[in-house]
Amino acid sequence: MTSQLAGTAPNPDDLLILLAVARTGRFTTAAESLGLNHTTVSRRITALEKALDGRLLAHAVAGWELTELGERARTAAEGVESAVALLRGSAAEAQQIAGVVRMSATDGFSAYIAAPAVAGLQRQHPLLRVEIVTVTRRALQHRSGLDIEVVVGEPQVHRAESILLGYYNLGMYASRLYLQTHGTPRSIAELTQHPLVYFVDSMLQVDDLDAPRRLVPEMRESLSSTNVFVHVEGTRAGAGIGFLPCFMADQHADLVRLLPEQFQERLSYWMVVRAESLRLPAVAALVGALRAQMASYATALRGHDTPASAPDDDQPN
Repeated sequence: MTSQLAGTAPNPDDLLILLAVARTGRFTTAAESLGLNHTTVSRRITALEKALDGRLLAHAVAGWELTELGERARTAAEGVESAVALLRGSAAEAQQIAGVVRMSATDGFSAYIAAPAVAGLQRQHPLLRVEIVTVTRRALQHRSGLDIEVVVGEPQVHRAESILLGYYNLGMYASRLYLQTHGTPRSIAELTQHPLVYFVDSMLQVDDLDAPRRLVPEMRESLSSTNVFVHVEGTRAGAGIGFLPCFMADQHADLVRLLPEQFQERLSYWMVVRAESLRLPAVAALVGALRAQMASYATALRGHDTPASAPDDDQPN
């Protein structure tokens, strides 16, 4: 087979199907986004390869990847996509961002960063849809069906872009009622006499979140959950002392931060995006909105009682 774009004239619709497969890495996900079935997508890709006289896709561990010919066809497909957008209406309408962006992120990030970022973006682009899967884990090596992942700690990934979003602090908190009943710990030694509200140790996948076991291993577990909102509400209910994200705990006047000088753990949020997904206007727009929301929320992410000597939390360029 030759690698020249010199065979039968390709069907523009088939080029757009190839573009969807390139962006998602999966026939099934591309089919869903286009309102087609898997068989139709496979058949149209085969027809396009026949028209261009060459392989466009190669099967890899992370899904389908473009060949050299496929990359050239993708460039042509993006031109078709732009032309179609211009034909659909005025220049203003052509600039409207539409489609579905799928992302995963931790519970707290999803609620306090992603949700307001999406809402603000949708005020400008009402046809944009965003699906968020809440999960606390390491970055996936095979992220089929996901455009964006947000994880805690610097990820080690291949064939994807890793973008530092910024930092947030965690601290020890207890409810005022709990402290009235059990007393306020004034030292680490006293703190270890109280039960801990935090993640389920055996199910914790993120090494950076294991700080309590490293800092105060003597604390016995009280209430454990894979969901950080359970940590917050369990602490408020008096189940023990919670190691909580400051930007979540500081929302509640009934919670008191304990020993901030000793506990000022700083963690980072990272975003992982496939290079193919970054070429999608909707994904690029959401990436920008998430970064802007992180910057605007920097003070809250640091925490109200974070000592002045804590490391600077300036956003990355």
